[in-house]
Amino acid sequence: MSGVDAPRPTPWLSVLVPAYNAAAYLGECVDSVLAQGVAGVEVVVIDDCSNDGSAQVLVQLAARWPDALHVRRHGHNRGLSAARNTLLEAARGEYLWFLDADDKLLAGSLAGLDRIVHSASPDLVLCDFEVLRACRKPKHWLRGEHHRKSFLGPSGRLLSDPAELLSGMLLAGQLHAWSKISRRSLWHPGLRFPPGQYFEDMATMTLLALQARTSYYAPHPWVAYRQHEHSILANASWQKAQDQSRALVPLRETLRAHACGESAQVRLALAHQSARNFMGAMRFLHAQAPSEPSGKSVSMLADELRQNFRDSSPLTPKELARAYLQRGWFLRRHKFLRWYGAFRV
Repeated sequence: MSGVDAPRPTPWLSVLVPAYNAAAYLGECVDSVLAQGVAGVEVVVIDDCSNDGSAQVLVQLAARWPDALHVRRHGHNRGLSAARNTLLEAARGEYLWFLDADDKLLAGSLAGLDRIVHSASPDLVLCDFEVLRACRKPKHWLRGEHHRKSFLGPSGRLLSDPAELLSGMLLAGQLHAWSKISRRSLWHPGLRFPPGQYFEDMATMTLLALQARTSYYAPHPWVAYRQHEHSILANASWQKAQDQSRALVPLRETLRAHACGESAQVRLALAHQSARNFMGAMRFLHAQAPSEPSGKSVSMLADELRQNFRDSSPLTPKELARAYLQRGWFLRRHKFLRWYGAFRV
């Protein structure tokens, strides 16, 4: 041998972990993947210039998993979207699975995915998740946090209808990257996470779904999503409210030229999720009543959120209210109309 390292075998799966100040969780996250002992799996971590000791933890983890763990580092902090985009370029697996550094995979998840990939070979696999808390109380169990569904539609079989896939994702409302496992080939150069934007999963994963010819929903919790005080949803801000309310505008624009855009089930599902995003943003406005440096009033800010809803929803407010009524979704209709009429001058 010449001393030149032999090429690494190509993995069938790349688990992609963006990490920023996650030293307390990185070991559990990486071990939850590699300790499952499934062959052909690599973990790629990008340290987004952490300052909490994450780099030292990654050195230790790389020594423990020298063949399966690959670590990259940004020269300066660039944010979650940029970290995920870097990981997309570094991944070598046929399938890609994003996993946040403070979350972990549950036992049996990789074996379950392996069976689906080898039996059905779908472009996109969707899985469920559980909410992981430091102290789980009975009320969390009653809320169903031990098993949250990421898809409302057929399970356990290959799907080939893009409208069924997209509407099932939108109706479930769980549009995070870590409950979707995708072929790397779906990520064409124009499909990336938007830098500097909150709710970037919602903006990106729905567009990814339009690239998939086939999909498969595994109705099992494969991911433990950690809820803590540093989570995006636990720290509200006006920017987050704005980004939430307009997260689906790119999908609406893309659907104008896509066959799915004419589907009645997709139009309702997109309008419904746009309404949920709008109401979430309006709840923040109600709780905080912020005043922008420009001097905008609360009513002006509410008008911006209403416009974001109109830009993302293929149904007008009246059409959506009528659709809710026709389906017997009376409480949803009441909540939507109440929030849509709030903060008017």
